[in-house]
Amino acid sequence: MKINDFDIYSTLLKKRSGLTLTPDKSYLLESRLTPIAKKWGLESLDALTLKLQSAPEEALLNDIMEAMTTNETSFFRDTRPFDLFRDDVLPIIQERRAVQKNLKIWCAAASSGQEPYSLAMILKELESTKFAGWRAQIKATDISKEIIDQAKKATYSQFEVQRGLPIQMLMKYFTQEEEKWRLKDDIRNMIEFGLFNLLESMAGLGTFDIIFCRNVLIYFDEATKADVLARMQKVLAPDGYLFLGGAETVLGITDAFAPVPDRRGLYAPKGSADLIRDTQKTAASAAAPIASAPISS
Repeated sequence: MKINDFDIYSTLLKKRSGLTLTPDKSYLLESRLTPIAKKWGLESLDALTLKLQSAPEEALLNDIMEAMTTNETSFFRDTRPFDLFRDDVLPIIQERRAVQKNLKIWCAAASSGQEPYSLAMILKELESTKFAGWRAQIKATDISKEIIDQAKKATYSQFEVQRGLPIQMLMKYFTQEEEKWRLKDDIRNMIEFGLFNLLESMAGLGTFDIIFCRNVLIYFDEATKADVLARMQKVLAPDGYLFLGGAETVLGITDAFAPVPDRRGLYAPKGSADLIRDTQKTAASAAAPIASAPISS
């Protein structure tokens, strides 16, 4: 791909989604956008580029964004964050929200739904014991309409349910429909799905006790990371928690959050030293996992 052509697409992606595409990823443009060119009746990627340089339709721009969005996910992906959520974070939230009995979670890059549904299953396991009488709200958003529509269906292939999902939960919370597995309504109804671009204002989203924004910031440049994190801090409760991906960090990017020591990927708002200490104490005193179906293998 020509350098000038690459710049056109990388600029478009950065402006509309915050994604930073480096030249070594130019092969992704060719592999993912060639089908888009064919869909629009264009003979080649060069023809698609020429169309972009004129006055492209919004639908075409959306198709390009959909094609370039990374949607890699799985149930209980990486395992450890969900163990931290269940064993370390929830006991503290339970104590601090004992009067309100209300828990609000935001999955900021929900992809095809496996992450929010994994959280919902954990909470369902605790519904009759630790969180009896609680109201749990999970808001799940993504920039891709196509992937959000897929998530709402809550229907997964055999391969998808085999990736990280404990067999006990598969049998308990899914029904088999021919070659697919569909989540039962009691889990599906715990999630509110919606479109959202992390570059947009978060002011209208409300306030959350926990935010999951995993494996997204790695695609942003430093300035965009800092901006997103600063705005997330404003919609996170002062005693809330932020989960990032294992390869992501706030260090050297923003002072809005501080890492929870020995809890990789877990962060608290800056100044929440007591919250960080409580997290460590809770983990140290936990005699056993509180979920009936273990996540870790």
